[in-house]
Amino acid sequence: QVTLVESGGGLVQAGGSLRLSCAASGSIFSINTMGWYRQAPGQQRELVAGVTSGGSTNYVDSVKGRFTISRDNAKNTVVLQMSSLKPEDTAVYYCNAEVVTRGYYRMALWGKGTLVTVSS
Repeated sequence: QVTLVESGGGLVQAGGSLRLSCAASGSIFSINTMGWYRQAPGQQRELVAGVTSGGSTNYVDSVKGRFTISRDNAKNTVVLQMSSLKPEDTAVYYCNAEVVTRGYYRMALWGKGTLVTVSS
């Protein structure tokens, strides 16, 4: 069994910063892409940022220059550092990982989500 556990999130004023962390644990052989998605009320879930095992990153345009994604392959963790937060960043943030288990099964895993609220 493989699980993703998120931490971080909370309430912050506009212009502030927050750090989201996600750790994968269990019977893991390798992890390909790890990323963060978000879903605001009444909206579809969208990819915020992703990072490959080689360190290549991509971001949605609305967070470029404000958010930074990083990962530690040895610890199977991914971090989203968010700064200059805006009220429109308010959403539930979900960690995602493309995992290959030790039994060589490929799985797309999701965390349970963590709420980020940015007040104006």
